[in-house]
Amino acid sequence: MIEQLKETRHKVVGTKQTLKALEKGEALAVFVAKDADAKVTGPVIALCEARGVELHYVESMLELGKLCGIKVKAATAAILKS
Repeated sequence: MIEQLKETRHKVVGTKQTLKALEKGEALAVFVAKDADAKVTGPVIALCEARGVELHYVESMLELGKLCGIKVKAATAAILKS
């Protein structure tokens, strides 16, 4: 699934965008950085569990940012249903 995050153009990066995608039912899978602040990731994880969305953990925010093709850290990201 991590390879799919790298390759897809249908994704959002960041907590606000990920939450929006989850609320709209557009998220196929969500990625959360293990070293991100729990206050930031908590609502995303809770919504994933409530909606039955696949949840994956990535070691660090820096690694998640790189996987998303950005040069900054990212706490969360989601692959969208195309």
